[in-house]
Amino acid sequence: VTMLEGGSFFHHGDSFAMMRGGHLDIAVLGAFQVAANGDLANWHTGAPDAIPAVGGAMDLAVGAKKVFITTDHVTKQGEPKIVAELTYPVTGKQCVDRIYTDLCVIDVTKAGLKVIEKVEGLSFDELQALT
Repeated sequence: VTMLEGGSFFHHGDSFAMMRGGHLDIAVLGAFQVAANGDLANWHTGAPDAIPAVGGAMDLAVGAKKVFITTDHVTKQGEPKIVAELTYPVTGKQCVDRIYTDLCVIDVTKAGLKVIEKVEGLSFDELQALT
């Protein structure tokens, strides 16, 4: 590992202090599901054979000033990952600000979800049917 100019490193315990202390401007996380109100599920699907692995996701979800999600728009089975309400265990409540998927970019607002960009050739109705 080579330290580049401007880089830094620190103990992992310090990283949790930064997260929990509100010192992060943006956290980028993956997701199993995101609810329309910004609730996040990203640590367990609830499946009996799944291994739960919350790690530091809860700390990031509540400690960062903004939370951006990057995920496929649908599961491998074609189920939407952006849902009205979570069906998986909650990581953080109303913590998501923006969702980046392979099909679009969505802002989570108090008024609801707002599509701010979508892939070329995909109609809004087609996107909505997948959401």
